[in-house]
Amino acid sequence: MDNMSTNNAKIGSLISQIRQQRGLTQAEFAKRLGTSQSAVNRMEQGKQNLSLETIGRISDALGRNIVNINTSSSIGFVINGGRELSGTVSMKSSKNGAVALLAGSLLNKGTTILEQVPKIEEVYRLIEVLESIGVSIKWFNDNDLEIKPPAKLQLDKIDVDAAKKTRSIIMFIGSIMHLEKGFNLPYAGGCHLGKRTIAAHEYALEQFGVNIETVTGKYIVSVKKTLPKEVVMYETGDTATNNALFAAAYSEGPTVIRMAASNYMVQDVCLFLQKLGVKVEGIGTSTVTVHGLANPVNKRVKYRVAEDPLEAMLFITASIVTNSEVTLQRCPIDFLLRELLVLEKMGVSFKKSEPYTAHNGFTRLVDITVLKHGQLVAPPEKIHPMPYPGINIDHLPFFVPIAAIAKGETLIHDWVFEDRALYYTELNKLGANVRLLDPHRVTVDGPTAFKSAEVICPPALRPATIIMLSMLAAPGQSVLRNIYSINRGYEALATRLSELGADIKTLHDL
Repeated sequence: MDNMSTNNAKIGSLISQIRQQRGLTQAEFAKRLGTSQSAVNRMEQGKQNLSLETIGRISDALGRNIVNINTSSSIGFVINGGRELSGTVSMKSSKNGAVALLAGSLLNKGTTILEQVPKIEEVYRLIEVLESIGVSIKWFNDNDLEIKPPAKLQLDKIDVDAAKKTRSIIMFIGSIMHLEKGFNLPYAGGCHLGKRTIAAHEYALEQFGVNIETVTGKYIVSVKKTLPKEVVMYETGDTATNNALFAAAYSEGPTVIRMAASNYMVQDVCLFLQKLGVKVEGIGTSTVTVHGLANPVNKRVKYRVAEDPLEAMLFITASIVTNSEVTLQRCPIDFLLRELLVLEKMGVSFKKSEPYTAHNGFTRLVDITVLKHGQLVAPPEKIHPMPYPGINIDHLPFFVPIAAIAKGETLIHDWVFEDRALYYTELNKLGANVRLLDPHRVTVDGPTAFKSAEVICPPALRPATIIMLSMLAAPGQSVLRNIYSINRGYEALATRLSELGADIKTLHDL
């Protein structure tokens, strides 16, 4: 067999393996790839030569790099901007809810079914971590996951590389503490947003008898369980609150968690715990009472992840900066109300449907139509995030490109992350006037006429995304490189924007 045939056979075998891991039949994968089942069969048997373009399309369809030419640094978007969008788009389940529930699935010794899990890089990394420690995971119905833990976790075999790529790994502590007296976890990674301590996690979990020692490259965790009656959160953080909820789930008796975050992904965790049989009171408030069970359960549970307000904010922003009328279906309205009010005061108009209930039986959804607007105006007050029900911390960056097209000066105060405000100045390459005042504050002077440019994504999800959205508004051809940050948080984003009329093509470089 010559080298070409050998390489085709290796690539074909890898394609088949990843396709099956994703829970796709050959027919389903062929449809996603835009080819025939027989062509897919030939690829997987190594009987078809694969061009660079074909390998790129296969990588996109599988959500996984096939060969080194498709490493994260070599994937980009070519965007022909200045086009009006139109149509309807439905919100997918939230990334933050899904990754929290993947960590929470370790609380169940039986089978957990998570429905409508987004197929994104962060989810794939956590799945790789779970599989490496012995958890059986199977995709079915395209976006549903079946999760079965082993009798004993193989933590010594954890996939360190995958774990280091996601900060969500920190939430494993609250689940694993019920299974192990001592264990190590790789140091949490994720977005590069300055110094992000784990103090809120440490101080919450120490009240349950968990000690976390941070050393180079890993956390050393030791457990001497206690049963606190009351836990006070050092910081009203989402992931730290989730860790406290996981810890309380099997701390027998009632535990009152005060100053808790009540954001959408925390509500997902509370609703999931109730599926396990853990009674939770105060869902959606800052005081949550968890009636913990004595021992981990072994049962079959099913939960559907709630819709993503961050997706809604993204598509709202895309509609505004391109001055388009677009309808967004299945928006979790309670996590958008403050943002919509600020936007209305800036001159944006919306039409909203009557509320209806999500599949989890709890979250309120509405359909939102973003209407075309005249000249937007800068708000007289600064825009800053707060824990729910304030402006979502992850929604704040979307106000930067919106403020850029508004008349006047807008002050954006990103007090949570030291470095994120710095990334906002990348919009200046597209013609914006963003001035950095200090590590947490920028002013945005408008109105801006966005122009095309070539930009490398910053290593942070939301700042990378607002560059992409600004390119949609910039007439001419823009190139956005190294889009791994975007793929971490949004499923098939380029395809869904293209279905609304955007001109976005995936670029695969050598």
